[in-house]
Amino acid sequence: MKPYIHDDFLLQTDTARRLYHTYAADWPIYDYHCHLPPADVANDRRFANLSEIWLEGDHYKWRAMRTNGVPEQYCTGDAKPYDKFLAYARTVPKTLRNPLYHWSHLELKRYFDCDLAINEENAPRIWEIANEQLASPEFSAHGILKKFKVALVCTTDDPVDSLEHHRSIAASDLSTKIYPAFRPDAAMRVDDPAAFGSWCDRLASASGMATDTFAGFVNALESRHQFFHEQGCRLSDHGLDHAFADFCDDATASAIFDKVRGGTAATPLEHRQFATWVMVWSGTRDHARGWVKQLHIGALRNNNSLALRTLGRDTGFDSIGDDQQARTLSRYLDHLAYAGNLPPTILYNLNPADNYLFATMIGNFQDGTRPGRMQYGSGWWFLDQREGMRWQLDALSNLGLLSRFVGMLTDSRSFMSYPRHEYFRRLLCDILGAEMESGELPHDETLVGGMIADICYHNAVAYFDMKPGSFA
Repeated sequence: MKPYIHDDFLLQTDTARRLYHTYAADWPIYDYHCHLPPADVANDRRFANLSEIWLEGDHYKWRAMRTNGVPEQYCTGDAKPYDKFLAYARTVPKTLRNPLYHWSHLELKRYFDCDLAINEENAPRIWEIANEQLASPEFSAHGILKKFKVALVCTTDDPVDSLEHHRSIAASDLSTKIYPAFRPDAAMRVDDPAAFGSWCDRLASASGMATDTFAGFVNALESRHQFFHEQGCRLSDHGLDHAFADFCDDATASAIFDKVRGGTAATPLEHRQFATWVMVWSGTRDHARGWVKQLHIGALRNNNSLALRTLGRDTGFDSIGDDQQARTLSRYLDHLAYAGNLPPTILYNLNPADNYLFATMIGNFQDGTRPGRMQYGSGWWFLDQREGMRWQLDALSNLGLLSRFVGMLTDSRSFMSYPRHEYFRRLLCDILGAEMESGELPHDETLVGGMIADICYHNAVAYFDMKPGSFA
């Protein structure tokens, strides 16, 4: 019997199979947005067991396990590693039609060449097979990056980060290029004076500049932006409920800063004004240094306040938000563009109701200076599954140029996520192959295959000012 994960997995037509194996499968991975811990790369982390590499930090799996009635101790708690893995193995058969069923079996096959179905019966043998291989040097952090031909990784880094791990990686012989990305979300949290003040103190320590005044705060931010640039950063990132467009002058921003540093929370309007000021400053600096800006918009985070208090952030209690996005996003982009300060920008939405909104918004700010200057980003978070990725591809195809798309990313904290690039490439080829066979696209495999190769690799290399490693 054919194994579940086979050479033509998800490829429903002969044309799709030829497209995938000829034009998509072998390209290196250009992973321009993820959350891999730089320390794990710098230290060439070795993983003690399958639970550690597969379940640690993976809120997708934790959400499924909780839904399946698994107690928290087997998700984020202190249960033994094998017991956590066994709890997940019992959950996987219940994930039919959830992307975790595809992803988990694809990961098991690609990492460990294991064709066993993931379930309670097979769990002991899977544990044994995986752990035996994890003990070898080929499964260290560096070994995994090499195995999957990961040419480039961009992590997501707070401006106060020392980037010591990035400097260590840059000095090593690792073939994969690892770059930081500048994410100043904490600089906008003036609704929480304690958190904002603590972060400003860390900014002062990182920059060597006092941040007890607004001028000092701005100088420190500029110093960190320059420092990130010197470490190879060419990319910023922002995680926002919605874009901010309550514009204010420096004097107003300074007064808000002084108020919050004095211990009084900003009002909702002041919060929006200060956040807008930071976003305009960031856009202007990104443009000046030739960076790309990423806007991840639309998450409703930390919905479960008890879980936030007991487990912390990023533990699987976030969802899709329903903020009105169009007017503030348009006004923010227009403000930068009118002043000549709009950097190349990638927009990601989390609410699928906004697909056409975002796909048309990028067209308002293309300026003919470079192909695909404004990008509608890949399916993100809850939308980085088969249906969500297809929706994104269809919206971009209908309203923009799919041929200029910079492709997939992992957006993951896990070294086990690299088969998601394969998953995306298979889906892309399946869609295009079916349309070629139906006559919707010309039966010109060189033409369509060239576009596939561009989306899988070449467009990203051309778009970002960050050279990939030697897998290219």
